[in-house]
Amino acid sequence: MLKIGLLLLVVIGMVLLVPRLLSSGTLPAVGSTAPDFTLPTQEGSTASLKDYRGKWVVLYFYPKDQTPGCTREAHNFQVDQPKFAERNTVVLGVSLDSVESHKKFCTKEGLNFKLLSDSGHSVTRAYGSLTNLAVVQIAARNTFIINPDGKVAKVYGGVNPAHHSDEVLADLDRLQR
Repeated sequence: MLKIGLLLLVVIGMVLLVPRLLSSGTLPAVGSTAPDFTLPTQEGSTASLKDYRGKWVVLYFYPKDQTPGCTREAHNFQVDQPKFAERNTVVLGVSLDSVESHKKFCTKEGLNFKLLSDSGHSVTRAYGSLTNLAVVQIAARNTFIINPDGKVAKVYGGVNPAHHSDEVLADLDRLQR
């Protein structure tokens, strides 16, 4: 029984730690220019960082559409959309999922903010958020607040989806003072 418990602890440790160790980049530093991007949205259009100059941007990376943690995080960002709007802030979600997957996710979950498809992995890589989970690459759960001038104002690595939207709103209040 002790061997099974130890084996279980090792497996859990590997599942939690190995993706972080195998991450393929460094997160952009606070104060640096945010890497520009243009990606397709679930709406069939494209979104570029430059489209949001003059606004604050919450750019959050998440592993997979329609999974429990990602759904909870998206719901929290959705519920808080009026609060983000009051702060002149747009929320953009990014994963490696397809546009079609994002469209289904938004329809099923009632999401009305933009989800961006980075199927080529270039933006996720540029933001240091591409990670390996066994033989599959996914986006690590990282978030960046980008100021109206296109500079990284805050970096969150490995966020907790349960209360992340509240955390971002509190930090926006501090940053906008």
